[in-house]
Amino acid sequence: MVHSLSEISSNSWLYLVFSAVVLVMLALDLGLFNRKPHSIGLKEAGIWTLVWIGLAMGFSALIYAWTYQTHGIEKWTQFQTAYWIEKALSMDNLFVFMLIFNHFKVPSQLQHKVLFWGVIGALLMRALFIYAGVGLVQISYVSIASPFPGLVNHPLEFNFILFVFGLFLFVAGIKSFWSAAEQGSEFTGQKWLNRISKWLPLGGDIQSGKFFIRQEKLIFTPLFIVLLAVEFTDLIFAVDSVPAIFSVAPDDPFILYTSNIFAILGLRSLYFVLDGFANAFSYLKKGLGLILVFIGAKMLIAPILHIPALVSLGILGGILLGSVLISIVKKKELKG
Repeated sequence: MVHSLSEISSNSWLYLVFSAVVLVMLALDLGLFNRKPHSIGLKEAGIWTLVWIGLAMGFSALIYAWTYQTHGIEKWTQFQTAYWIEKALSMDNLFVFMLIFNHFKVPSQLQHKVLFWGVIGALLMRALFIYAGVGLVQISYVSIASPFPGLVNHPLEFNFILFVFGLFLFVAGIKSFWSAAEQGSEFTGQKWLNRISKWLPLGGDIQSGKFFIRQEKLIFTPLFIVLLAVEFTDLIFAVDSVPAIFSVAPDDPFILYTSNIFAILGLRSLYFVLDGFANAFSYLKKGLGLILVFIGAKMLIAPILHIPALVSLGILGGILLGSVLISIVKKKELKG
């Protein structure tokens, strides 16, 4: 089902609202609330997590109000589902950030700065991935005869790109589920960073809080290497999360991009929340593996069976909540 991108232009004012909210909040974050580096406590992180979720929910309400006459609740449920998929899959990303910060011994008061600029880079990368992906999806639809004539008598709308995405996510989910051991204590990207360090002039001290300093020439500090590690990690995890949200609205870049960006904008505060409960959710990784399996299966069977976004949202929420509850129960049993 190919939708014309011209349909998105009618929502240009929503793009303006989205852009204004993002720019204002980033400016406040950098210029007012975090002008002086400081350690983010659990209370502050919790408040900011709720603020970012509230902004996302408010924006989804605008989408609902603007699109209800033409699409009912479809666009609202698509935004919600894509948002929570990205939010859930990003948790794995955050655990790797913890390993990176621990490996490089980044002071807690500097971690927010690294995450802030990491998010700025993610905004640009996600825009490229999503809009290029939508373009590929839109030119990849073909109509094929039904392989199940007794069950489905009409031609099927098949998309090669979405099929490949679905197969990739299904396999990745199975691997993630069965290899869901506790995170290791070492950062596994060290070889990559060693190569980067050979290309860049390095010096200075991570405690300075600067990404580069100017001496006789431009010198990059260890904190800049940490930023590169965070960006590289986000790029790797985007290979899972971006195809996953294409299961929701493969032809609607507006829904995909805005939901994705709202989700990753809240990652910085969510990181500091999870940092306080890093060992509490031992079964979360298994839950994330099941989410990938479900999303992959949904994309594979999409030509034959369409699973509504609202149903998907309920299933994803159930898996995520279930993995957290099981983690809590198992932790109590071990203590008992």
